[in-house]
Amino acid sequence: MSQDLLTLSFETIPNLVGQHAKERPNARALSDGVRNVTYAELDAAMDRIAASCQQHGLKSRDVVAICATASIEYGEVFLGALRAGVAVSPLAPSSTPESLAGMVADSGAKIIFYDASTADVTAEARTLPGVTAIAFDGAGEDGYARWLAPQGATPQPVEIDPDQAFNIIYSSGTTGAPKGIVQPHKMRWAHIQRGGKFGYGPAAVTIVSTPLYSNTTLVSFFPTLALGGAVVLMPKFDAAKFVALAEKERATHAMLVPVQYRRIMALPDFDSRDLSSFRMKLCTSAPFSAELKADVLKRWPGGLVEYYGMTEGGGTLILVAHEFPNKLHTVGRPAEGHEILLIDENGKKVPQGELGEVVGRSPGMMTGYHNQPQKTRDAEWFDENGVRFIRTGDVGRFDEDGFLTLMDRKKDMIISGGFNVYPSDLEAVLHQHPSVHEAAVVGVPSLAWGETPIAFVTLWPDKKIAAEDLRAWANGHLGKTQRLTKIEIVDVLPRSSIGKVLKRELRDGFKGQVD
Repeated sequence: MSQDLLTLSFETIPNLVGQHAKERPNARALSDGVRNVTYAELDAAMDRIAASCQQHGLKSRDVVAICATASIEYGEVFLGALRAGVAVSPLAPSSTPESLAGMVADSGAKIIFYDASTADVTAEARTLPGVTAIAFDGAGEDGYARWLAPQGATPQPVEIDPDQAFNIIYSSGTTGAPKGIVQPHKMRWAHIQRGGKFGYGPAAVTIVSTPLYSNTTLVSFFPTLALGGAVVLMPKFDAAKFVALAEKERATHAMLVPVQYRRIMALPDFDSRDLSSFRMKLCTSAPFSAELKADVLKRWPGGLVEYYGMTEGGGTLILVAHEFPNKLHTVGRPAEGHEILLIDENGKKVPQGELGEVVGRSPGMMTGYHNQPQKTRDAEWFDENGVRFIRTGDVGRFDEDGFLTLMDRKKDMIISGGFNVYPSDLEAVLHQHPSVHEAAVVGVPSLAWGETPIAFVTLWPDKKIAAEDLRAWANGHLGKTQRLTKIEIVDVLPRSSIGKVLKRELRDGFKGQVD
């Protein structure tokens, strides 16, 4: 069935799960390493959730939010809401309560699902007008078991349009309104078709060890289930436990970020573990060094594929590392059906071999940023024929074989441990301290995190504060994934002739040690 699926122009994931439930009802769909859920059980749970959404007044194209630790219930609610035509906004528990409440309000979510681990961060969001809070692990009025429709409940059928919102994924942030990236159903369908080419299917066992609110996770989670495989959830990543779980489950697939690969490959007993079941390992979200790729290829059975792209969609580049071991310094070539161009600062295409900003288009592109039309327009580029591309903000160069080497980021975004960290958010927090005159945050290489944020700060002439004290204060006001590793207090920040802070100079001049 899986190969036949790849020829379809469009299908929804809820329908595909329903087909698997009919054809292979006893096949495993979801697992948390202890409890297993079959496709028949998953399909029935999705029906109950979709019916409950409808019974509580939700209509097609409405939104629910989820902020919780990865669990079977989390996965079931995500899929069940989709069956009712409801879009899902998976939110990061590492957000601040204020930021999270802002995301819930912006999304228009009518329900927020949470658990004990996120009770504090969701507290403000749960008090918003028109928002119903449902606790996965709670009892009483706001308990999940009470909210869920009874066994055997079936929802009213809903027709889903390919352009309809599938999910809204928010960029990280502590100030202002983070951007909500609206991904349509057809974008997820494109991910499924791509996944079929890398071995996802009924025999696939995918270990998911990154959070379910991350697009990094979802681009492997949904193709696995859509094509009839099994997803094994690992709520909290630990390198040694990951290897043990993969060995026990005879895992075939995993999507990991570079820092996870680094920690796994550094395990003293790695070479003695039986990982021969692996067909394909995948990576995205952060710079992946050629040296680390080479080590994975040498010591970990199965293929290695790196995806380069954005949550916003647009074009994706793919490096099939095991087929092109001489191209490990690149992020690969455009995926089939994707177009990648390089443009200069004036928005003109650059000649072959020259540097330019990466722009891309594909069958899978965001509809736009939710409620932010100007930011949507800023993220778009149109060619001479009016064809829409998404700007990445990254700068690169194509080689003579069509492989892209990334040279630098035009934007200042830092990717730390697979999480997007926006320097402007950290700078805004630092500027709130009465001693801080100016602040500039840059990302520097880190063995532990891939990249990590550090800050350069000038103080007001009449103020004094130790760098470590300022760092402790700032980290107390930042989300968990945004913490500053180091602060350097300097006399002056380097600036261009027009007054722009020269962040590259700060980054290149940093002499400290970051583990």
